[in-house]
Amino acid sequence: MTTFSTTRQFAAAPATVFAAIKDAERLARWWGPSGFSNRFEVFEFQAGGKWIFSMIGPDGTTYPNESVFSIIESDRQVVIQHVCPPHFQLTITLEPSATGTLLRWDQAFADANVAQAVRHIVEPANEQNLDRLSVELKLT
Repeated sequence: MTTFSTTRQFAAAPATVFAAIKDAERLARWWGPSGFSNRFEVFEFQAGGKWIFSMIGPDGTTYPNESVFSIIESDRQVVIQHVCPPHFQLTITLEPSATGTLLRWDQAFADANVAQAVRHIVEPANEQNLDRLSVELKLT
């Protein structure tokens, strides 16, 4: 297994960060790398709930995605199973800190070869995703 991990400090309480994840409209605004937009078809934010959506790249290319929310702990953690290729588990953990929230983003690929093949995309994309979340949090 190969896991790509990053952390980010946000000057917002865990409940505020969690609110930007659980709200489909807000999540659609910040999810994905820079220049991408999202069209959600199914968003069942509960344990076992489906999340089916398309990410639209800056060039207009549509990337279908299907995931399942396997664990949701309010204001604390969201675990997402990406059930279409490439298969991975994303764990977003929110920890209270002196200045707000420490977010940990762990994207684990079961197949190390797949992980290595997408590393050049995943590492910068994850950082861009959190940059976009930071912007979203400033809107609240």
